Amino acid sequence: MKFYLKTLLLIVSTFCYSQNNTLVGTIFDNSERLSYVNIYMQNTKLGTSSNEDGYYQIKNIPSGTHKIVISSLGYKTKIINITFSNNQKITRNFSLKSDNSLDEIVISGTLRPVSKSASSVPVEVYSKAFFKKNPTPSIFESLQNVNGVRPQLNCNVCNTGDIHINGLEGPYTFVLIDGMPIVSGLSTVYGLTGIPQALIERVEVVKGPASTLYGSEAVGGIINIITKKPSNSPMLFVDNFSSSWGEVNTDIGFKYNVSKKIQGLLGVNYFNYQNVIDNNNDNFTDLTLQNRISVFNKLTIDQKDHKLFTIAFRYVYEDRWGGETNWNKSFRGTNLVYGESIYTSRWETFGTYELPTVENIRFQFSANGHHQNSFYGDDSYNADQLIAFGQFVYNKKIKKKHDLLLGIAYRYTLYDDNTFATFETDGITNKPSIIHLPGMFLQDEIKLNNQHKLLLGARYDYNSVHGNIFSPRVNYKWNSKNNKNILRFSVGNGFRVANIFTEDHAALTGAREIEFDGEISPETSWNSNINYVKKISLKNTSITLDASAFYTHFNNRILPDYETDPNKIIYSNLNGYSVSKGLSLNSDIAFSSGLTMILGASLMDVSINENNIKKKQLLTESFSGVWNISYKLKKSKIKIDYTGNLYGPMKLPRLGNLDPRRENSPWFSIQNIQITKRIGNSWEIYGGIKNLLNFTPANNSIARSFDPFDTGVDFDSNGQAIATPNNPNALTFDPSYVYASNQGIRGFIGFRYTIF
Repeated sequence: MKFYLKTLLLIVSTFCYSQNNTLVGTIFDNSERLSYVNIYMQNTKLGTSSNEDGYYQIKNIPSGTHKIVISSLGYKTKIINITFSNNQKITRNFSLKSDNSLDEIVISGTLRPVSKSASSVPVEVYSKAFFKKNPTPSIFESLQNVNGVRPQLNCNVCNTGDIHINGLEGPYTFVLIDGMPIVSGLSTVYGLTGIPQALIERVEVVKGPASTLYGSEAVGGIINIITKKPSNSPMLFVDNFSSSWGEVNTDIGFKYNVSKKIQGLLGVNYFNYQNVIDNNNDNFTDLTLQNRISVFNKLTIDQKDHKLFTIAFRYVYEDRWGGETNWNKSFRGTNLVYGESIYTSRWETFGTYELPTVENIRFQFSANGHHQNSFYGDDSYNADQLIAFGQFVYNKKIKKKHDLLLGIAYRYTLYDDNTFATFETDGITNKPSIIHLPGMFLQDEIKLNNQHKLLLGARYDYNSVHGNIFSPRVNYKWNSKNNKNILRFSVGNGFRVANIFTEDHAALTGAREIEFDGEISPETSWNSNINYVKKISLKNTSITLDASAFYTHFNNRILPDYETDPNKIIYSNLNGYSVSKGLSLNSDIAFSSGLTMILGASLMDVSINENNIKKKQLLTESFSGVWNISYKLKKSKIKIDYTGNLYGPMKLPRLGNLDPRRENSPWFSIQNIQITKRIGNSWEIYGGIKNLLNFTPANNSIARSFDPFDTGVDFDSNGQAIATPNNPNALTFDPSYVYASNQGIRGFIGFRYTIF
């Protein structure tokens, strides 16, 4: 009996020791350490990715011979065999060689994974490392250093905003998470915050109409936020920073195993700012006070034949207010002290399921519910929105030349609020807006030869309110034999149905009356784009140049009229046409010394042509530039990042000819600097200064900020403000004159802690 017991103990101890092998090392490209390289063992769930110093570690490896796979985008994959004995620690460094045939994998242009250089649609990719160069509490602010993309504030008081692409307003920008429509409609204004940035793998940007694949809202372009896979995520990560203004932002995330087949990634973002600051002395908060929490959970489920099944959930709650500095919640909804108070509660779910079939068929789905309870002064705005979306996508390669994509989709939208936008014609009975939008799309990417591709696509939707919608597009791509020259051309159609109250925050401020001039018809647009990419490899320098020319022509454009009547915002279809055209250039330069530069500039002309009169669109700059300059001190593990942007003048919404505020904004630049120090393999300390030039708009940006309820304004019989000795410029309270944040210079400091 003792013999059998000893034998059993020996077997158990041997088994335990046999699981205690470890593989560690560093990944290099020549002498340069490579971060975020995937290292995993074939036919097991063991794997990791290298940290920012190129270091990796895999624990609990069973004894025996295993195939180790080392892979990274842009490098040739390496596979080697390593034999492990009992309780052994092996140190192995690897050097990867560049592979010019590989590039970032993108999905936004064609709805299927493809290398960036092989994509027929130009897609810009921004990694998580790009956003670390200028840490911000929301993805909304992070996009300020992307060329041709501008976060636009829509209100001086509550600081909500949207994202402009190539001069087109936020409603023309379609925002997705993991390829699924999440931020749209009501959440265009409020849904861009609260996405935990520590969970973001990369952001893909497509400029120009993408209605063929993504539907009627993708007219100006799309921003696709790709989140991390649990298998490639660190075990634990914490990112916390605070600013001298009193802002505190915290991201916490970790991956976990639900079972042998289910792996999860949980992330929490918390942002808090409760400091009343009024540096411009207008008696209004310069920055909205906020208290926000967001919880994100993503699950991946192993299936047979490595089929994909992932599902994610997110919940966001936010309490924000801005207004007179002596406002508190006891004044909410009253006309005693002016404040804009918004409670937002939002849930989302989205995912992808690849069917267990021989053919490549997947089901994608998303749903979100958005509730808003808000007051703008004493004007109440309460709204609910529910959006459900699902689509089946079939991908089939035919005779090696045709890559066919076929999809059927359905979208349900329910929107209800307490304004006349959802009233019956009697103006009394509530009638929520319900829209059914079934559709189908077809795309064929034809490989004419190794240097020429032609992509043909078309989409048909049926809007239950507006009827048939047809969106075709054509893309052509040419590349040189060495793939260092790429030329793309595209032309496509866009279609958009507007929901005024979910798109234009100025309509909700309570400062102006809303008026519709006739029945609003859907917009249509045609867009063309030429893109040229040049890659230059020198002895110690790598340069990528990316130039584009774009042109979009709109019919039935829906525009708010701020100028005809200073007390109203009048919405109507444009009696004419609108044009957005321009040029953009991006350059990405890397030196072997550790210096990297990302530089970009855009020239734009966005105009409105009505009754043979051409005028410039409001709040649209003619020139914008961005830069991102970084330098690594390799020995001391210090990195310096200098980021910034430059904007040309924009035409601003004034209250008439007597309004003393400037008709156009000045040239302005927001610049930031950051120093990051790496400590060991897990710690990172960073800090710096934001808005180095301390730029803020003029102190009189809010008209009559001392009289937000217009108690001292006299009106004529038509409701127009008239000039009086106490109001010589015939102004009314107006916070819609805004083009940049009132938040001035500030310092920040933070840390990141990561366990791989």
